Order: sequence, then C-alpha cells, then structure tokens
Amino acid sequence: MNLLSKKLGKSDLIGVIVLSLIILVVFPSVFNIFRLNLIGKYLTYAFVAVSLVLLWGNGGILSLGQGVFFGLGGYCMAMFLKLEASDPIATKIQTTPGIPDFMDWNQITKLPLFWRPFHSLTFTILAILLVPALFAFIIGVAMFKRRVGGVYFAIITQAVALILSILIVGQQGLTGGINGITDLKTMHGWDIRSDSARYILYYVNGALLIGCVLFTRWVLSTKFGMLLLALREKEDRVRFSGYDVANFKTLAFCMSAVMCAIGGAMFTLQVGFMSPSFVGITPSIEMVIYTAVGGRMSVIGAVFGTLLVNFAKTFFSEDYPDFWLFLMGATFIGVVLLFPDGLAGLYERFGKPRVQRLLRRSPAPRGEASVTTDEVPGVGAALESGGKHG
Repeated sequence: MNLLSKKLGKSDLIGVIVLSLIILVVFPSVFNIFRLNLIGKYLTYAFVAVSLVLLWGNGGILSLGQGVFFGLGGYCMAMFLKLEASDPIATKIQTTPGIPDFMDWNQITKLPLFWRPFHSLTFTILAILLVPALFAFIIGVAMFKRRVGGVYFAIITQAVALILSILIVGQQGLTGGINGITDLKTMHGWDIRSDSARYILYYVNGALLIGCVLFTRWVLSTKFGMLLLALREKEDRVRFSGYDVANFKTLAFCMSAVMCAIGGAMFTLQVGFMSPSFVGITPSIEMVIYTAVGGRMSVIGAVFGTLLVNFAKTFFSEDYPDFWLFLMGATFIGVVLLFPDGLAGLYERFGKPRVQRLLRRSPAPRGEASVTTDEVPGVGAALESGGKHG
C-alpha cells in the first residue's frame, strides 16, 4: 500500500508541478499584461471545471447550473467593491450620495438592508464561501432526499440558473439589472485596475486554482472519493450497504458550489464587473464543455480543457469574426468524436505509459528494493483507476 501511495504521489506531483509551472512561470513570461489578464479570466472558469470533475466525473451528478454558484461568488465580491466605490464623496453628484449609482437611477434613497454587511471584507469572504454552500445544501437536500437524479437533476439545476438570471435582471434597482455591477475600482484603497494589481491578482488566482486542484485530488483519494465512484456506478448497492446516499451527494454538491464561488469572486476582481450573463444557462453549459474537453475524470485535464476552449474561442473570434461560432461548434464536435475522453484520454493513451516507464526506472530509496507495478498484485489495476483522477 505504501508503494502504491508513493507511485500515485509521484504521478500527481508531476502533473501539479507541470500545471504550476505553466500557470505561474510560462504564461507570465510569454504574455503581456493584457493577455495575462485574459488568461486569468479563463482560469476563473477552471474552478468550475475542477468542481465538475468532483461532482459529475466521479460522482455521476451532472449539474447544468454551476453558473449559479459562480455568479453568487462574483456578486458577493462585486457588492463589496461597489460599496467602496460608492462613498459619499465619489457619489456627491447623485440625488442620494453614498449608494451605488444604479440604485440612485432607480430612485432608491436608502441602501437595502442585505447590502449593508458587505461593507466588511471579512463578511464578504465568508459570504463567498457560505452563501453558495447554503444554497447548494438547500437544493441538494430537496432533490437528493427525494432521490431525484440523472437527467431530472440536470434539468432542475438548469431551471434554477434561468430563474436566478431572470431575478437578477428583473431587480435592477437592487442588482444592477442586465448591466450588472460595474465600475469596480479599489479594494481597501488598492487600485485593482493597475498593471501591478493585475499581476498580483493573476498569481493569487493561479495559486487558489492549484489549491483547489490539490484539494479535489485529495478528496478523490479518500474513502469519500471512493464512495462517490461507487455511487456513480452502483448507487443502489451503496444504499443497501447502509450509507446515506443523499448526504454524500449533498456534500459533494456543496463542495463544488464553494469552488465555483471562489472562481466567481476572482473573476470579479480580475475583470472589474459582474453581470447576469455569467449566471444563466449558456455559461453553465459552456463550463460543462470545458470539463468534457479536458476529461471529466481528470482534475488537471479540466484546467487544460478550460484553457484550450477559451484560447480557441479568442483565436476564432479575433481572426474569423464572421465564422467563429461555426468553427467553435466544429471543434467541439471533433473533440467528442475523435477524443471522447478529452485531453486526459490522450494522455492516458500516449503520455502515461512513458511516464510510468520513467517512474519504474527511478532508483528506489536506500534500503528498499526497487519494485515495479507488475510485481505487486493489484497495483497496476489500481494505478489505472487512480490515474484517471488527475
């Protein structure tokens, strides 16, 4: 067992190191600040893709409403930044100074009660983590306790995304409506629009994403992760074994919601606004595509899938503005037909055998014999099942 954990540790470590070097070293060295900030925006979507590996790839729970949690985290951060940008001096030309401009335009004369706690950054950070988790808990208990799953759960989460986006647009005086919350400038007096701030936010974003990758990979290596796989394959057998299936599903749903919300908060900081266009059905489906392209069983593959799709979207829209939607559609169809397991499937087929040969040739620690996976019963099969997670 120790040999197995060491082998898996080496494989995971290599993947995380490569991902970290690309995000934290290669990209900042190659791209200018404009492109780097654009990549930072792409990486915020990767939080959602990683969460879907946990929820959909390993748990078999397809959510088409992850944009809801992404938006909740983004709006919580946007509310804090907007209140700081709406101090009485900066808004003295308004009819009611000291409130966001869109409230003044809609003839609201007093800051709504639920906005007031967002004057505090500590409360905002807690809200980013707890509000999406609570929302996911309510949905999870309501659905999973009634054994709603599969395509029905996917449709319900899609409906929730539509309802929330309509609610945000309709409550223009409280949420900014279709325009969202814009003109976000500073955080505790720190100008988040400067080049130096964008570099710092990019590195913070990258570090948080790598942290989420490590956390997800750790969760999948625990007993909880094994139960998620069992739920995906034989849910009734897990239930008859005495486990509360609904509780496990709800916990996985809450974990994925928190990761999405962190990505949404970082999106608001890097882009400088938040709108309902990132909450509805379309962005939620796009985020599922990111995971599918990367490989829905691979945590690291999900990050690369997100980057690949968004790089392609940017390239096609800039160079072929009249045809980019058709080119994107052709790309998705091609990936599904030729590489059904995504980028991770390509690695499993071509890259992983080479990596394993290198690991087998590595010298054993002093006092310990060098053992290959073929010499330990069951280790080769376990490596194959475990390697698909990342």
